[in-house]
Amino acid sequence: MTTLYGYFRSSAAYRVRIALNLKGLAYDQAPIDLVAGEQRGEAYLADNPQGLVPTLVTDDGLRLTQSLAICEYLEEVHPEPALLPEAPAERARVRALAQLVACEMHPPNNLRVLRYLTGELGVDEAARLGWYRHWVHEGFTALEAMLSREAGSGDFCHGDAPTLADACLVPQVFNAERFECDLSAYPRIRRIADNARALDAFRRAAPGEQPDAR
Repeated sequence: MTTLYGYFRSSAAYRVRIALNLKGLAYDQAPIDLVAGEQRGEAYLADNPQGLVPTLVTDDGLRLTQSLAICEYLEEVHPEPALLPEAPAERARVRALAQLVACEMHPPNNLRVLRYLTGELGVDEAARLGWYRHWVHEGFTALEAMLSREAGSGDFCHGDAPTLADACLVPQVFNAERFECDLSAYPRIRRIADNARALDAFRRAAPGEQPDAR
């Protein structure tokens, strides 16, 4: 059985859960408690030297890391239903939307970055929250403009079916809501996220549905 090592509130693991569910693939979960530091344990570092989640271990023993790389692997090995459109230009657009979230918004608000701010740099909680909200608004402002300009009237980030971009967007919206970011300026993002979260694949991937949720 394929096993996903993750943490219930990890955006990166959340993306992969969505992708697995959209593909209809069965998998076991092996929770890694990021708050307790289990990702830095010797056993886990042997699977993922970065000490990050997720790690996907396939049923034939292949170990995969980095959420977008895992999702692209799933797309290549299990092409239906597709997470990327067929046309090269459309595929590039979906990848750009996904990477805006995963590569631009997520890294400065990663747990280890936030801990570094309040630990080594001595930033107080109010400044930490301001940091988080700043990067959310930077990213969502650009994303809202891209979606509004290019996407037409589709229900999702690209057309009327969920793609890799939606798998990245929904976890970022969840985190923004958790940190009480004001999302009123992003109506298209909110509408797309609501459409996606109405689907079973997204509901089952939500943090509150995971075995390590608390």
